[in-house]
Amino acid sequence: MKLQSTGSDTTSDRNNREAGEPEAAFGRHVRRARRWRWRFGLAATFSVISFAASAGESAFAYVYTTDLLPQGAKEIEQWVTLRHQQVGGSYSQLEGRTAFEYGLADNLQIAFYVNYAWTHAFHNGPFGATTPGEKFADFSVDPDLPFNQSRFIGVSGEAIYRILSPYTDAIGLAVYVEPTIGPNFVEWENRIILQKNFFDDLLTVAFNFTYAPEFRNLLSNDPANPTTKSWQEETDVNFSLAAPYRFIENWSAGFELLNEREFNSFTFNHASNSGYYLGPTLHYGGERFFVTMTALWQMPWASVHTDTVPGALVNGYTLDNDFEKFRFRLKAGYTF
Repeated sequence: MKLQSTGSDTTSDRNNREAGEPEAAFGRHVRRARRWRWRFGLAATFSVISFAASAGESAFAYVYTTDLLPQGAKEIEQWVTLRHQQVGGSYSQLEGRTAFEYGLADNLQIAFYVNYAWTHAFHNGPFGATTPGEKFADFSVDPDLPFNQSRFIGVSGEAIYRILSPYTDAIGLAVYVEPTIGPNFVEWENRIILQKNFFDDLLTVAFNFTYAPEFRNLLSNDPANPTTKSWQEETDVNFSLAAPYRFIENWSAGFELLNEREFNSFTFNHASNSGYYLGPTLHYGGERFFVTMTALWQMPWASVHTDTVPGALVNGYTLDNDFEKFRFRLKAGYTF
């Protein structure tokens, strides 16, 4: 009698399939593991790239931090600064800086800047005289006529060396030097940079001390030789504090506080001005691109000094040629 197939598994079929299942299951686990390793590796790569791109980005417009570019990383950076309104009349000055930065080592960053500016001034200075800003102070100006001028300010070199990192040490510490040379102007700016992070690096607090002696070739104050120029010494001594909080991914907001002091000497005497500026800062840092904006208003905390220009101190505001009522700075950069 011929047996017909019932469609059910035979013992041999079941044995063959059961023997093959562990091998198939093992293969699926291997493929999953490979996919997860690939995903983890890709995420880690993006994380490293993101850190490398953002490590040197500027979270503030005026205050420096100890965060530097990694070794071999490069960045193009553009600054635009608006200075607006002095004693009276009308006054505006736009300053630009175009920079190339390079991570020479993980704790050493260098940069090269090109500096330029444009200004408008009319009856803006003490006693209603047209007074150019400090970057145009070597020009001869009619005190009763508008002054409009643009110029190349000079070139700057920069080096920042990090001694301590806020991520591995109790506090971040770096030293900074920036020489600048241009027409009728030479400066050597020095900074000490301190940084402390809180709340898993969501909050950053940074402090800068700046000592910047400079020479300017300015017109003589001698009425008998009004067109004669002479090199005059000046020192800027600045204290600055900033703190942003990262409120969502890639975005932070906070404040910057500046105290800028000027001395008509290379030592801490012959003080002429001391201005205080305070305002909000907003920062976005993406994978390779960042932008930072800070608006500052001068606070009425100034007082008279031994070399204060007559008429430059008004209701607690110092409004000499390097000080104004309002400042705004935009910084943008791209890392590659």
